[in-house]
Amino acid sequence: MSELLHQALLRYDGLPVAERFHVHARAFSAPLLALAARTPGGRVADIGCGHGLLTALLALADPRRAVHGVDPDPRKVAWARRALAGQPNVRIAEGTVEETLAREPPGGFDAAVVCDVLYLLPESKWPGFLSTVHGLLRPGGRLLLKEVEGDGSWKHRKALAQEWVMVSLLGRTKASGGMALKPRGSLTRYLEDAGFAVREVVDLGAGYTTPHVLYVAERRGA
Repeated sequence: MSELLHQALLRYDGLPVAERFHVHARAFSAPLLALAARTPGGRVADIGCGHGLLTALLALADPRRAVHGVDPDPRKVAWARRALAGQPNVRIAEGTVEETLAREPPGGFDAAVVCDVLYLLPESKWPGFLSTVHGLLRPGGRLLLKEVEGDGSWKHRKALAQEWVMVSLLGRTKASGGMALKPRGSLTRYLEDAGFAVREVVDLGAGYTTPHVLYVAERRGA
């Protein structure tokens, strides 16, 4: 385990066992360190932050960052606030990105990270969601979008079954009618239509039983 991940997980030692288990499972099932390593400094929005583990990694990796986490699940927001209460460069808000970060000045963020969020929304809401994120970023600001790829593989099918358990059976994750996993070409087009220039598409599935894909994009225009 990296020292950065170890330090982040220490923040959650005071949480109940079930919440700590969820955070640790997230730590070892998703390539969060790879996202943190590619995220620039400055003001960063962690959209759909959940328990705040990626928020913690971003804040600890660079104390000069101001990391603004937002999530619509009040339970997860409460745990994130409790775990990261002593981290001075972190702010956690409850709500959707449209309700919370959209109150920020347009173009006020240097970067936004969106990790395993888009697939939980109905596909009809993806253009509006991505457009909102686009408006948060300064020109040239970076979006790091991590999603599970819908490639028809056994990893794809396993990921769908796992998310059905988490969303429908256990209620550990909030969804609003989504659960759509798309091939990378489809997501690239959504990003371009929202005004992003896709700079890199990175396969991060090696070593995981989930086909993780990271889209690194920049806001075009003024």
